[in-house]
Amino acid sequence: MIRTPLRPLARVLEARESGESPDAIERENLRRRHDDMRDKARRRAEGRLVLMAGFFLCAFMVIGGRMALMAISEPAEPRAYVAGSSIAAQRADIVDRHGRTLATNLATYALYAQPPHMIDKAGAAKKLAGIFPDLKEDELLEDFTGKRKFLWIKKKLSPEQRQAVHDIGDPGLLFGPREMRLYPNGPLAAHILGGASFGREGVNSAEVIGVAGIERAMDDTLRDPARAGQPLELSIDLSVQAAMREVLNGGMYLLNAKGAAGVLMDIHTGEILSMVSLPDFDPNDRPRPLTKGDAADSPLFNRAVQGVYELGSTFKIFTVAQAMEMGMVGPDTMVDANAPMQWGRFKIKEFQNKNYGPLLSVTNVIAKSSNVGTAKLALRIGGEAQKKFLSDFGVLEPTPVELIEAPGAAPLVPPNWSEIVTITASYGHGFSASPLHLATAYSSLLNGGTKVTPTLLKRDRVEPGPRLVKPEVSQAAADMLREVVLTGTASFGAVPGYEVGGKTGTANKPLKTGAGYHKDKNINTFASVFPASDPKYVLIVTLDEASDETGSEPRRTAGWTAVPVAAEVIRRAGPLLGLRPSIEPLPLTELTLASE
Repeated sequence: MIRTPLRPLARVLEARESGESPDAIERENLRRRHDDMRDKARRRAEGRLVLMAGFFLCAFMVIGGRMALMAISEPAEPRAYVAGSSIAAQRADIVDRHGRTLATNLATYALYAQPPHMIDKAGAAKKLAGIFPDLKEDELLEDFTGKRKFLWIKKKLSPEQRQAVHDIGDPGLLFGPREMRLYPNGPLAAHILGGASFGREGVNSAEVIGVAGIERAMDDTLRDPARAGQPLELSIDLSVQAAMREVLNGGMYLLNAKGAAGVLMDIHTGEILSMVSLPDFDPNDRPRPLTKGDAADSPLFNRAVQGVYELGSTFKIFTVAQAMEMGMVGPDTMVDANAPMQWGRFKIKEFQNKNYGPLLSVTNVIAKSSNVGTAKLALRIGGEAQKKFLSDFGVLEPTPVELIEAPGAAPLVPPNWSEIVTITASYGHGFSASPLHLATAYSSLLNGGTKVTPTLLKRDRVEPGPRLVKPEVSQAAADMLREVVLTGTASFGAVPGYEVGGKTGTANKPLKTGAGYHKDKNINTFASVFPASDPKYVLIVTLDEASDETGSEPRRTAGWTAVPVAAEVIRRAGPLLGLRPSIEPLPLTELTLASE
């Protein structure tokens, strides 16, 4: 840096020659130096101000941009992300065929504790035991004072319980958000839905998984993110389901039955419009499975699907249908029905040792429920052909319905299909199947003769299955079942306007030892179709150990127990299904002349 002297010699000499004062020269130079220093300082300050202004401008632009981004984004709760795979908690709703909710999700909270952060452990344990009666104060205190740093206390809280815990005010008691499964209709359709529970759990979310029923069978579909929350539509009609459950429940208690089951099916599509098993349960509070005893004693047991029983005379219609399909007989063909029938060491009898023979028309074999007449037809058909025919109708294999319990509910079929099995199977004994098997088989027989597959999912269109019997055989079978209600063993099944047809079945329950049958414990079944002139629906009603005690002696046959219950179901369900009652013409003898 070059400094200019305040009193330069040349300038001083020049000033002396002209008579000026050298001090003025010094003051002038000093002033100029101060001015230069002031200008440099001003320029430095102005540069700093510009720099600071630019910095603040950038900062405000960033903050403003972030605020604008937050303002236009969708509102969402903040989430805490941790290492590991995320837990998918969202689960699709389940609705009936009309869109009414059967299962949905409910936002709730779980309660957990971090003992190291707790202040008053004894007080918190005492208050928690007061809020939750199932918790014990001493066990809670032991957990709080032990070495554990984290423990779950409750997986689901009601809003009132959460507020009560919140009022305790202990910082070691914390809440984690949850989605729980809610079944707003309680026990209605309990065995169909099954239930759900928590799978993998974290503090901020939990995985909801199906544990039984369609919740388990369709678990992947219900949890599929690609469905975007689209509800799963079932074939069930909630109104019909409620009506059937109410009637079965009343019938079960009036007839002193141990249990009841009902299946209502569309015979053309295989859609199950209602399926009830009693006793049932509330899937919101699913009970624990039995660890000992008979599984059928548990309310979790689905009698309509898992209950495999000898369904008795309801299977006689298949023997007759096969004989007609093979061209052996027609509805009016007379067959040998002389009872009893001796076969080796076995004697085939009729109910109450009656004898409907010596000859009986095929229609009356069904109407009067003749064991001997059916057995004679079965022997003409042959065991191998009979077994194949029943297998074609699906009664010898597990049903493919969308329930996790279905694959394990295999029919009980004898390993050797001997001639005596051919005889007993012709009238529904010697092998066991479920009410759902029977509903599917009746639908396949009576819908014109094409096989249907049972389903709990709503179907908009169904391709016809393979043909099993000719259409004329199908209609002849429906006419025979109608005759059972008009003149046979199911007279209590008549419902005016709905042309009910059906077949009764009464079977003694086998002893647990396998050696023989109970004499006073029956499985009573009524397999019905309506309207018989143009079949649309099949209804199966089964009662376990039912007994009508209104007479002088107990009446345990299906005609006195299952038939009137099924008739009441049809009376209530028919209008709900949109089925208009038909006006049946009166006999001419009952017509009167009103006026001329």
